[in-house]
Amino acid sequence: MGITGTLSSDQLDSFNSQGYLVIESFANPEDIQSMMKRMDKLLDDFDYTTVSVFSTKNQQRVTDDYFYQSAENISFFFEEKAFGDDGSLKKPKQLSINKVGHALHELDPVFKGFSTSEKVSGLLFSLGYKKPVIVQSMYIFKQPGIGGEVVPHQDNSFLYTEPTSCTGLWLALEDATLLNGCLWAIPGSHKNGLARRFLRGENGVYFDQPSPSYDQKDFVSIEVKAGSLVLIHGDLIHQSFENQSSKSRHAYSLHVVDTNGCKWAPENWMRRKVDPEPLFVAS
Repeated sequence: MGITGTLSSDQLDSFNSQGYLVIESFANPEDIQSMMKRMDKLLDDFDYTTVSVFSTKNQQRVTDDYFYQSAENISFFFEEKAFGDDGSLKKPKQLSINKVGHALHELDPVFKGFSTSEKVSGLLFSLGYKKPVIVQSMYIFKQPGIGGEVVPHQDNSFLYTEPTSCTGLWLALEDATLLNGCLWAIPGSHKNGLARRFLRGENGVYFDQPSPSYDQKDFVSIEVKAGSLVLIHGDLIHQSFENQSSKSRHAYSLHVVDTNGCKWAPENWMRRKVDPEPLFVAS
């Protein structure tokens, strides 16, 4: 197999205690430049006559086929505030996109190269994964001035396995600061279990429970430099605020689940026609 764990015992202890871990300089400048340049090209080639608006505040509206099919496509989602009353974009499309997902890691060679790298596999091996698969990838823009809020959530709500096994890998492609919408999390909140699930039914997608209320003073900011990776436990409560600055906050995010002893829930929003390939199979 050739995969070895890359996290130290101190890093594992911190992750298990806090529910997240910051790994500085995880990606080198060449990795970052390569991914950002590739995304520029994908955006240049994108014809936005078919539009989907993305919102974590009201996901029940985003139930169109374009959203569902994004599980196995490279799909483009606009910011809620990107359009004027007449339906036209207020700014160029490059400054209006919320995110691109959810199969960059499979379909694009640049993003696939990073996503399936030994350093990513090494992290997952350290965390005890036996047969991990990447179930989604997202390039998140957090545009200047209109980059939308991401409300408090847990990744296991959306990508549920029995037992739960989701881990998020959030890579800062640009510096993430208090001003441009860095991540915030409640340390240790992953120990309290999963609060609710995001389900797909006959009439679209919905949460099975109302959102719990959280005290903002319990959150801590996670400001990181470009190239830093934030490892996120699937039950960690985390969020980010609107970007009200003049600087974007690009990030590349992966979500991984285990397929050894863990069953993908059929009522998840994401339903694939072809099962993803595992990154490795551990004995």
